[in-house]
Amino acid sequence: MRVMIFGAGYSGKAIGRLLSGQGASVAGTTRSAEKGAALEAAGIEPFVFDGSSLTPEFEAALKDVTHLVQSIAPGADGDPLVRLFGGQGLKSVMPKLEWVCYLSTVGVYGDHQGAWVDETSELKPVSVRSVERVEAEEAWQRLAAAEGIPLAILRLSGIYGPGRNTFMNLANGTARRLVKKDQVFNRIRVEDIAEATAFLAGPRTGGVFNVTDDEPSPPQDVVTEAARLMGMDAPPEQPFETADLTPMARSFYGENKRVSNAKIKALGFNFRYQNYHMSLAELLGSGRWNQKA
Repeated sequence: MRVMIFGAGYSGKAIGRLLSGQGASVAGTTRSAEKGAALEAAGIEPFVFDGSSLTPEFEAALKDVTHLVQSIAPGADGDPLVRLFGGQGLKSVMPKLEWVCYLSTVGVYGDHQGAWVDETSELKPVSVRSVERVEAEEAWQRLAAAEGIPLAILRLSGIYGPGRNTFMNLANGTARRLVKKDQVFNRIRVEDIAEATAFLAGPRTGGVFNVTDDEPSPPQDVVTEAARLMGMDAPPEQPFETADLTPMARSFYGENKRVSNAKIKALGFNFRYQNYHMSLAELLGSGRWNQKA
């Protein structure tokens, strides 16, 4: 298995670290050479990619890629890899390609007023970035189908883990307990994203999968639990309606749903961190909560 991760950031790096540890040859892209050392430390061969063009060295490396993971977010002009490779076809650039994984988001479901959704639910994206994700998913489905390549679309919920979690926010004083009636969110530990990717990559499984925890919960409850575990007072509750939020932060609260992960579980996948209670306890107990990603 020779893996190329486009966008080896927080999730991409976790995927690369796991697959490399399992014996795969893993490379990944970053926008700057300065970040290359962090990728190498995770067992990922770094390549600088500006999102629009390939260096001869990078193009040569793609010739041996068997598994592609796309983690770069789309923009107003669509998915950067579809734009770059779509016209000539994936296999003209990666002739050995056997499987593609596209990291998407549960934001594609939009607002279902707190109801449960699964992979067959209607997509009703609210924000511009979620609309762009739906368009990117569809573009990848067309591209993969045209070339007969299995495509796994992973719809991820709110990502957290070492170095990116509520403990960090409590420690630096930025944690808030915003309360909006009946609002819930799902979450996912970054390690479970990596495990799910590896689980599907081995047998080259295609399809759409929600990669999320078992317990959609009010966001203020997570802050309360994290503060309890740290032995500190939780910040006071704030009504969402009067909170000072960026437009992006406010837009997250416009989507309310409970996301089911039953489909990938039915294939035999087991989430290591099924809910935020056990996950936060492990994160603090292991001492990895403030570990640099």
